[in-house]
Amino acid sequence: MDFAHVPVLFYETIQSLNIIPEGIYVDGTLGGAGHSSEIARRLSGQGRLIGFDQDLEAIKAASKRLEPFKDRVQIIHSNFEQMGSVLDGLGYHAVDGIMLDLGVSSHQLDDPARGFSYREDAPLDMRMNQEAALTAADIVNTFEEQELFRIIRDYGEERFAKSIARNIVKQRQKHTIDTTGQLLEIIRVSMPKKAQITGGHPAKRTFQAIRIACNRELEVLEHSIDGMIDHLKPGGRLSIITFHSLEDRIVKAAFKRNENPCVCPPDFPVCVCGKQPKGHIVYRKPVLPTEEEMEQNPRSRSAKLRCFERDP
Repeated sequence: MDFAHVPVLFYETIQSLNIIPEGIYVDGTLGGAGHSSEIARRLSGQGRLIGFDQDLEAIKAASKRLEPFKDRVQIIHSNFEQMGSVLDGLGYHAVDGIMLDLGVSSHQLDDPARGFSYREDAPLDMRMNQEAALTAADIVNTFEEQELFRIIRDYGEERFAKSIARNIVKQRQKHTIDTTGQLLEIIRVSMPKKAQITGGHPAKRTFQAIRIACNRELEVLEHSIDGMIDHLKPGGRLSIITFHSLEDRIVKAAFKRNENPCVCPPDFPVCVCGKQPKGHIVYRKPVLPTEEEMEQNPRSRSAKLRCFERDP
């Protein structure tokens, strides 16, 4: 399958970065280079785009799409968790802009072999980095029931998490759970019939939860934002597109923390902790897709864009 990803909030994200032709920009989630191809197009020969992705198929597709701009593009096979050390190693100690599009690509969702989708029976994989050791099948077949419950409850916000975790453990005692179809059937029998016909597909939240755990998505995001802000030049911007409340909560909290890092008690007349703001939040409310975009690309419906600018 071709690696396809319709870039969500495309114009809004490009605008948020305030691109200057000679600037240095980083795409931490390169994907099919939907956003990056436009960033690269706006750069001069002195400008630079560094793209990160942990998916080898994405890198292959992005390399092809960015071929016309190869004089100003460098692609790194890595999780954006390693961005700081990689940029330092390349000599880019400060950049003009960084973006993250945290959505799962259309290719990853639509290719049955990747095991992200509950709509096709396929091996239970869900790895964004095909070289990573841990698969979704490993989680489902080896994690303790209490840990499975926590993952499904916290990452999927699934109210039937306890029942699903219990039935996963019960089923795997008979035989291993190797496919998305097997997991889907367990989820179905763990939920009341009424709950299966309201609120979207019954497996959506559990599959999301296991995918997040498999790829350490929230952990990586939480540990990376401060370092990204530290790598911005004065006036540089960090733009992040999220797709569910857990991601958005982390981004919102991190931006607030970097805008107002003071930890002094509220009744102190002056700040004595010495923590200085690193910058400011550009949009007080997240930027949302237009009605037209949501109609053309239903996967954009839950997208939110937040942006932070580094102060001098």
